[in-house]
Amino acid sequence: MNVVLGGTFDPVHDGHRALFERAFELGDVTIGLTSDELAPKTRNIDRRVRSFEERREDLADELSSLAEEYDRSFEIRQLDSPTGIATEEGFDVLIVSPETEDGAEAVNEIRAEKGLEPLEIVIVDHVYAEDGDIISSTRIVNGEIDEHGNLTPERNGRPAASCE
Repeated sequence: MNVVLGGTFDPVHDGHRALFERAFELGDVTIGLTSDELAPKTRNIDRRVRSFEERREDLADELSSLAEEYDRSFEIRQLDSPTGIATEEGFDVLIVSPETEDGAEAVNEIRAEKGLEPLEIVIVDHVYAEDGDIISSTRIVNGEIDEHGNLTPERNGRPAASCE
């Protein structure tokens, strides 16, 4: 099977890793990585997003070990629109998180207009931080949690380590 998913992935965290793992369980993976122009438009809040090339390099490093573990291939492509590459021929499955399920339905509507078969939509549940809230890149960038959902020392009631 040919599996597709997309995102900004800045930074990569355990929630993303759950998406990637499910994708590799199902088949060869193509990831649409948001372009420098699209990335800020897909954020719910205004924050800096690293460059496409920086994100691509980190994403490739992350995917390499999973591809090897599952004996699958992967490709990273630039995503210039929210529905992007998933509306192209050649894919069977679309991996999404719960908040992007509506976007997956929009992808299948566009595919139908193009005379393409709908994609099987696989929803991967959120991964939660130790405080019970969803792990997100924004929470990591804001210093609330690390990429695995552990609370940072100042958020966990412990003083931050001194650099003296």
